[in-house]
Amino acid sequence: MMFKKMLGAFGIGGPSVDAVLSNPNTRPGLVLGGQVNLTGGNHDVEIDHITVGLVTRVEMEGVEEEHDALVEFHRVQVAGGLHLGEGQHLSLPFQVPMPWETPVTDLYGQHLHGMTMGLRTEVAIRGAVDKGDLDPVYVHPLPVQERILEAFGRLGFGFKGADLERGHISGLHQILPFYQEIEYYAAPQYAHGVNEVELTFVASEHGVDIVLEFDKRGGLFTGGHDSIGRYHATHADADHVDWTAQVDNWVRHALDGYQSLRAGQGYGQPAHGYGTPGYPPPGYGQPAYGAPGYGHPGDHYKEEHHHEGRSGPGMGAVAAGVVGGAALGFAGGMVADEVFDSSGDEEGGDEEG
Repeated sequence: MMFKKMLGAFGIGGPSVDAVLSNPNTRPGLVLGGQVNLTGGNHDVEIDHITVGLVTRVEMEGVEEEHDALVEFHRVQVAGGLHLGEGQHLSLPFQVPMPWETPVTDLYGQHLHGMTMGLRTEVAIRGAVDKGDLDPVYVHPLPVQERILEAFGRLGFGFKGADLERGHISGLHQILPFYQEIEYYAAPQYAHGVNEVELTFVASEHGVDIVLEFDKRGGLFTGGHDSIGRYHATHADADHVDWTAQVDNWVRHALDGYQSLRAGQGYGQPAHGYGTPGYPPPGYGQPAYGAPGYGHPGDHYKEEHHHEGRSGPGMGAVAAGVVGGAALGFAGGMVADEVFDSSGDEEGGDEEG
């Protein structure tokens, strides 16, 4: 028995863990469910706790160079104080509320190149090496985010890539320690004044803030510079706004220096909020909110804080053949990333959402 315990301390002959998700496809604001399956090893063990946490890769800026780190940004305890006997099987259900600010990883069955998201399971075994498991999670956009992404594609913007930047956006209420940037090459009709556009969503139960950063071309005697606009949409705006016209309006006013844009100009005032007939979309959830939408430019900027310690059933996604990647601006720019491996990654600390 002593020899077994000694081997167990090094993880030999210990229990095995396997987390199984009910559906790896989800959206911000929903609940990700599943179960943790434990099988006892060659000896009895005491388990201090079992947790599951959402992890993703975030771009960190160091003293000398930038690097990516695997960051856990939301954690839920599944169980604690368990005795697992030799060869015993346990199945423990869990539910993980997805933070509203969770970044998007997938759209219409295609993966956004540069994005990774997973659920990490940790089993803390007393006096032994902890056991773990990592499962991919696919985060689809909220309806209003989806419409805006569609609009960029329809206007001819070309998807460049997506990543997560550590830091906060000044002037916005932000819970997670990072924000997502979805980058586009300018559509031909705007290419005379804009090189690229970076799109950031900061969602909450009340709606979505949209931040656009335009990399503007320089003139013959002037250098290029960035312009930033900030806008807001409620969840109910998803199907009450001509988003192609709205995004075109945002971009053209960026080219004009936002001199003629008034708060709310061209922006749909929703007649309904979530909880009324037709909301939420089938298979989405049961939120009950909605307030008048508005749109306005702002002088808010992205403020870095460094050195701080596949589509599936029920997601409401349109088949890629109906609204294809080319129509969304993702042709040639979206590829399926390999499932990332947590071993050997530097972690950026545990951040609770």
